Amino acid sequence: MLLEVRNATVHYYKVAALRDVSMDVPDGAVVTIIGANGAGKSTLLRAVSGLEPLSEGEIRFDGRRIDGTPPEKVVALGIAQVPEGRRVFPDLTVQENLNTGAWLRRDKTQVGRDLDGVFTHFPRLKERRRQWARTLSGGEQQMLAIGRALMSNPRLLLLDEPTIGLSPVLVQEMARIVREIHERGVPVVLVEQNAALALRLADYAYVLETGSMALHGPASELHENAHVRRAYLGA
Repeated sequence: MLLEVRNATVHYYKVAALRDVSMDVPDGAVVTIIGANGAGKSTLLRAVSGLEPLSEGEIRFDGRRIDGTPPEKVVALGIAQVPEGRRVFPDLTVQENLNTGAWLRRDKTQVGRDLDGVFTHFPRLKERRRQWARTLSGGEQQMLAIGRALMSNPRLLLLDEPTIGLSPVLVQEMARIVREIHERGVPVVLVEQNAALALRLADYAYVLETGSMALHGPASELHENAHVRRAYLGA
């Protein structure tokens, strides 16, 4: 198992944002986490990335325990996160933003190849490589945030609400990008409020409700689950 979360609890002051949550991510899979606002989805990703400490439980990556590991060392191990809201560096160019993703790498030749790969994924970024990131559209900034994460050569990619605020056309573009990343051999954990899209893209799914794991199973089965359809698919 590539990623294992066991009985994870996270507190914000005295309030539990996550309670006794467990999750597995097999190598080569797309795993989605769905749930309402405030369910704890982003908190779970932040805990995996080392940005939120666990009150209880443990997280293992490729068999190695990583909870308590500083975020930069989590990235060095091969976990890259694209945070909600994109959070590109607005006063750096597209090229400079992408370079920050490879900051910890020393394999310069492969970094150049990976940059070419990002520009193949996102030809618009190549066209705008000398523009300030703040001048990009929302969709282009999302592409830049994903490209920056890919520049770290991740073994696992965490995507937090990649389609939020995007037009329907760009939502489908993001779906294509997630598929391409997966086909390239990078496992993905996808947090997404568009449950129908998430379940269509994923192999396996988890449903978080008020900080606890309510359901989990193959994405195709959860798509037909009565509670999921009523609560998240508008059926």
